[in-house]
Amino acid sequence: MKEELLQDLKEAMKNKELVKKDTITMLRAAILQVEKDTQKELSDSDICTIVAKEVKKRKESIEDYIKGGREDIVNQLEEEINVLSKYLPEQLTNQEIEALVKEAIENTKATSPREMGKVMQYLRPKIAGKADGKIVSDIVKNSLNNI
Repeated sequence: MKEELLQDLKEAMKNKELVKKDTITMLRAAILQVEKDTQKELSDSDICTIVAKEVKKRKESIEDYIKGGREDIVNQLEEEINVLSKYLPEQLTNQEIEALVKEAIENTKATSPREMGKVMQYLRPKIAGKADGKIVSDIVKNSLNNI
């Protein structure tokens, strides 16, 4: 994935796509920082996790900028989300998440909302980068409350 990022960065520079260039540069810097902090080379799934975090940050920021009436920044953040989304695996549908949650509850033998952590721990590797953690958390909570 790092090679793909580098190729896309070169292409963006050639085509003078400023938002794409800046977004990929920021993403590569975030990856390098994590590698430096952890002293290990990141796998593609680790990189997907970083991309998902960056997308989530931007989505959360958009709400604040909409309230502040800053459409210019909202548009830029949406463009950045589009660039970053290219590097994420296909996102799971709610039905797919519900099926994974059901499987996780059965395998962990969770019986109450107090065991949500156990279920989330089971799910984390299966959903990494493929679903928003808040959506998954809400589905797990509802499922455990309905047992």
